[in-house]
Amino acid sequence: MKLYYSETLAPRKACAVAKYLGLPIEYVYVDLGKGEHTTPAYLALNPNGKVPCLVDGERSIWEADAIICHLAQRAESPLWPRGMQQQTDVVRWLSWNSQHLYRHSGSLYFEHLIKPAIGLGAPDSAKVAEAQGWFRKHAGVLDRHLKDRKWLLGDELSIADFSVAVPLPYAASAAMPLEEFPEVTRWHDRLNALEAWRNPFPSRPAHAAATA
Repeated sequence: MKLYYSETLAPRKACAVAKYLGLPIEYVYVDLGKGEHTTPAYLALNPNGKVPCLVDGERSIWEADAIICHLAQRAESPLWPRGMQQQTDVVRWLSWNSQHLYRHSGSLYFEHLIKPAIGLGAPDSAKVAEAQGWFRKHAGVLDRHLKDRKWLLGDELSIADFSVAVPLPYAASAAMPLEEFPEVTRWHDRLNALEAWRNPFPSRPAHAAATA
């Protein structure tokens, strides 16, 4: 298997799950600054020109949530639960996250981290305030759900936890008001006990990292 990634938000969840599972994967860094995601060779793998992308044999799988589902199933890991009801709950949280928490935390991530990195100027204060408002609303839903639960599905860690929590390592630097939500903070602290969560990205040669 080959996992094409960059050190950005969506690939983080794919790299974290891959590392947690310990699967034999070749990691291929895609330099977004150099436009490597727009080359004909890469677009043949992922016509959306996005990262991550997983190539497993003849299959090319894009979208981070689909990739982590595939990795957990391929490893026969309980990160993809066996029970039908729990599988439905995983899909529910993946869908909820893409439309709600990830969407608005991603806006804060873009305003505070991506824009300065690519020379687009300072954060737009109006967009930041709007995204923070939505973050508070949806983090409140998550906070209430996590009360008396260890993980999103209860006692068992799943890919849903890896997916929903992926913006939270950037909370401080992207002005996400995470500290207002003690249950979400407790849950994320539990994830931070996992090496694969804290350090998901593979090491790259020093000269490659310096020129990225």
